[in-house]
Amino acid sequence: MMAWALAILFGAAVILFILSFIKTDSPKVEDHLEKISLTFGEEVNQLQEKIRTLEIDAEITAQEAGIMAASSEQRILLREVLDLHKRGYSVESIAMKTGQNTNEIERLIAPYVKTKQERGSVANDI
Repeated sequence: MMAWALAILFGAAVILFILSFIKTDSPKVEDHLEKISLTFGEEVNQLQEKIRTLEIDAEITAQEAGIMAASSEQRILLREVLDLHKRGYSVESIAMKTGQNTNEIERLIAPYVKTKQERGSVANDI
Protein backbone atom coordinates (compact mmCIF):
# COMPACT_ATOMS: atom_id res chain seq x y z
CA MET A 1 0.00 0.00 0.00
CA MET A 2 2.76 2.39 0.94
CA ALA A 3 4.71 1.47 -2.21
CA TRP A 4 1.70 2.30 -4.37
CA ALA A 5 1.28 5.68 -2.70
CA LEU A 6 4.98 6.46 -3.24
CA ALA A 7 4.77 5.34 -6.89
CA ILE A 8 1.71 7.52 -7.50
CA LEU A 9 3.35 10.52 -5.81
CA PHE A 10 6.57 9.94 -7.76
CA GLY A 11 4.62 9.69 -11.05
CA ALA A 12 2.72 12.89 -10.26
CA ALA A 13 5.99 14.64 -9.44
CA VAL A 14 7.51 13.58 -12.77
CA ILE A 15 4.42 14.77 -14.69
CA LEU A 16 4.43 18.12 -12.88
CA PHE A 17 8.18 18.46 -13.48
CA ILE A 18 7.71 17.92 -17.24
CA LEU A 19 4.77 20.32 -17.32
CA SER A 20 6.85 22.99 -15.58
CA PHE A 21 9.41 22.85 -18.41
CA ILE A 22 6.72 23.02 -21.08
CA LYS A 23 5.05 25.91 -19.27
CA THR A 24 8.26 27.94 -18.88
CA ASP A 25 9.45 27.28 -22.45
CA SER A 26 6.19 28.46 -23.99
CA PRO A 27 6.88 32.21 -23.51
CA LYS A 28 10.42 31.69 -24.79
CA VAL A 29 9.11 30.00 -27.91
CA GLU A 30 6.55 32.76 -28.43
CA ASP A 31 9.25 35.42 -28.03
CA HIS A 32 11.49 33.58 -30.46
CA LEU A 33 8.69 33.28 -33.03
CA GLU A 34 7.88 36.96 -32.63
CA LYS A 35 11.53 37.91 -33.23
CA ILE A 36 11.66 35.70 -36.31
CA SER A 37 8.48 37.22 -37.73
CA LEU A 38 9.78 40.76 -37.12
CA THR A 39 13.07 39.92 -38.80
CA PHE A 40 11.24 38.35 -41.72
CA GLY A 41 9.02 41.43 -42.06
CA GLU A 42 12.05 43.72 -42.06
CA GLU A 43 13.75 41.63 -44.74
CA VAL A 44 10.62 41.72 -46.91
CA ASN A 45 10.48 45.51 -46.55
CA GLN A 46 14.14 45.80 -47.52
CA LEU A 47 13.58 43.63 -50.59
CA GLN A 48 10.56 45.68 -51.62
CA GLU A 49 12.62 48.86 -51.30
CA LYS A 50 15.41 47.37 -53.43
CA ILE A 51 12.88 46.31 -56.07
CA ARG A 52 11.42 49.83 -56.16
CA THR A 53 14.92 51.27 -56.51
CA LEU A 54 15.75 48.88 -59.36
CA GLU A 55 12.51 49.74 -61.16
CA ILE A 56 13.23 53.46 -60.87
CA ASP A 57 16.84 52.95 -62.01
CA ALA A 58 15.60 50.96 -65.01
CA GLU A 59 13.20 53.75 -65.94
CA ILE A 60 15.98 56.35 -65.63
CA THR A 61 18.35 54.24 -67.72
CA ALA A 62 15.70 53.68 -70.39
CA GLN A 63 14.91 57.40 -70.48
CA GLU A 64 18.59 58.39 -70.68
CA ALA A 65 19.21 55.83 -73.42
CA GLY A 66 16.29 57.27 -75.39
CA ILE A 67 14.37 54.03 -75.43
CA MET A 68 10.72 54.56 -76.10
CA ALA A 69 8.54 53.07 -73.41
CA ALA A 70 6.72 50.05 -74.75
CA SER A 71 3.11 49.59 -73.90
CA SER A 72 2.47 47.42 -70.89
CA GLU A 73 0.97 44.69 -73.11
CA GLN A 74 4.09 44.58 -75.29
CA ARG A 75 6.28 44.51 -72.23
CA ILE A 76 4.32 41.63 -70.69
CA LEU A 77 4.56 39.71 -73.97
CA LEU A 78 8.31 40.36 -74.16
CA ARG A 79 8.81 39.18 -70.57
CA GLU A 80 6.85 36.02 -71.24
CA VAL A 81 8.74 35.31 -74.48
CA LEU A 82 12.15 35.91 -72.89
CA ASP A 83 11.24 33.79 -69.87
CA LEU A 84 10.16 30.89 -72.06
CA HIS A 85 13.27 31.26 -74.22
CA LYS A 86 15.58 31.23 -71.21
CA ARG A 87 13.85 28.10 -69.93
CA GLY A 88 14.75 26.36 -73.20
CA TYR A 89 11.50 26.47 -75.16
CA SER A 90 11.81 26.45 -78.95
CA VAL A 91 10.68 29.43 -81.01
CA GLU A 92 7.79 27.36 -82.36
CA SER A 93 6.54 26.35 -78.91
CA ILE A 94 6.85 29.94 -77.66
CA ALA A 95 4.80 31.07 -80.66
CA MET A 96 2.12 28.48 -79.87
CA LYS A 97 1.99 29.43 -76.16
CA THR A 98 1.80 33.17 -76.83
CA GLY A 99 -0.38 33.08 -79.94
CA GLN A 100 2.23 34.93 -82.01
CA ASN A 101 3.89 33.83 -85.25
CA THR A 102 7.47 32.55 -85.25
CA ASN A 103 8.81 35.62 -87.11
CA GLU A 104 7.45 37.89 -84.37
CA ILE A 105 9.02 35.70 -81.64
CA GLU A 106 12.38 35.74 -83.42
CA ARG A 107 12.14 39.52 -83.80
CA LEU A 108 11.37 39.92 -80.08
CA ILE A 109 14.22 37.76 -78.79
CA ALA A 110 16.84 38.81 -81.38
CA PRO A 111 18.23 41.77 -79.36
CA TYR A 112 18.60 39.60 -76.26
CA VAL A 113 20.24 36.55 -77.83
CA LYS A 114 23.90 36.24 -78.78
CA THR A 115 24.92 33.21 -80.72
CA LYS A 116 27.74 31.04 -79.47
CA GLN A 117 29.63 31.65 -82.71
CA GLU A 118 29.68 35.42 -82.09
CA ARG A 119 31.05 34.92 -78.58
CA GLY A 120 33.68 32.44 -79.77
CA SER A 121 34.92 34.57 -82.63
CA VAL A 122 35.38 37.60 -80.40
CA ALA A 123 37.27 35.54 -77.84
CA ASN A 124 39.48 33.98 -80.54
CA ASP A 125 40.28 37.32 -82.17
CA ILE A 126 41.82 38.75 -79.02
